[in-house]
Amino acid sequence: MTTITASRPRSDSRWPDRLAPLAAGWLGLWGVLALLGTLTGAGYPFGANDTHGGEVSLLRLVPVELATPLFAGVLLSAAVAALAMSRPAVRPPGPLRALLAGYGWAVAFVLTVVVPDVRVLLMLGYLPILIVGAPFGWPPVDYSDLFNWALFARFAALAGGLLLAGAVLAWQRRTAAACVGCGRGDTDREWTTPAAASRWGRWAVGIAAAIPLTYALTRFAWAAGIPLGISREFLTEMQETGLVWAGFGLGAFATVGAILTLGLVQRWGERFPRWMVGLAGRRVPVKLAVVPATLVAVAVTAASFGLLSNPEFWRLTGGLSLTGAPMLLWPFWGIALGAAAYAYHLRRRGTCRRCGRG
Repeated sequence: MTTITASRPRSDSRWPDRLAPLAAGWLGLWGVLALLGTLTGAGYPFGANDTHGGEVSLLRLVPVELATPLFAGVLLSAAVAALAMSRPAVRPPGPLRALLAGYGWAVAFVLTVVVPDVRVLLMLGYLPILIVGAPFGWPPVDYSDLFNWALFARFAALAGGLLLAGAVLAWQRRTAAACVGCGRGDTDREWTTPAAASRWGRWAVGIAAAIPLTYALTRFAWAAGIPLGISREFLTEMQETGLVWAGFGLGAFATVGAILTLGLVQRWGERFPRWMVGLAGRRVPVKLAVVPATLVAVAVTAASFGLLSNPEFWRLTGGLSLTGAPMLLWPFWGIALGAAAYAYHLRRRGTCRRCGRG
């Protein structure tokens, strides 16, 4: 007689259940630190207290005296909301559910898009250069000025916002009787099918790949000594200070990102190509493509908010010029890249390990 036992769900299918407690703990910790900053008057790293380029952040518009207690209150209340979302699935009344979800998404938006600014994106772009060049003393920068409290706080806010967004999404699925892991219900929405995602995903990939290439083109031109969109005097100044090579590094980062973006609709984005010894022919893990693409999409969107709202940006770039035009497209880049990553996820997610749908 053969006994058939139901297989237990794999551990990686339980991760949505851990998001709310993790978000509550992370936000609660930073809420307490912000509260201490309110009581002591020290430690708040944004706005006027940010001496390392705070003018590119939207938080410069909020006075420190108001922002510090407000930040503490938002973080602590969001931690309580995340804790409430970790309770067993009980669908609350409609208005309460909408209020809790709306507040959660609003705080997640602020932490992932408003608090981080262009420095998070720049750090992601410069990091390979900094790691490779550090043993050789290049670029000639003070690393203590780069890796400071203000930058760390921005990455902490980004992590908290992503955790909270995941917790809200999982809670909404749970209280709507959908699968917490994949979001599928009894009926699939047409635009989420693999065939539909393949169609609109190609448009998103095309946009998300083209925009960073326009940015890279200007930086490569400057490195080659061509003053594309800038004066010859400004180019000479950048060459003397080495900024032209920093721009070249960012252009290279943008180009690599554009090529990897194309992989979201190419065969080599689903199976490792032949030249990758040891991995050739193996399936590319979905998260290996989706997680970095989503992180860059969020960082690009966050960078565009603070940068484009800064009057100094418009003065230095001349607004609608070859210098500033590529960055004016950053909001569309972030949205398109996020959509492309989601389409890739929809095409390749397969059968859900948690609910068996698909």
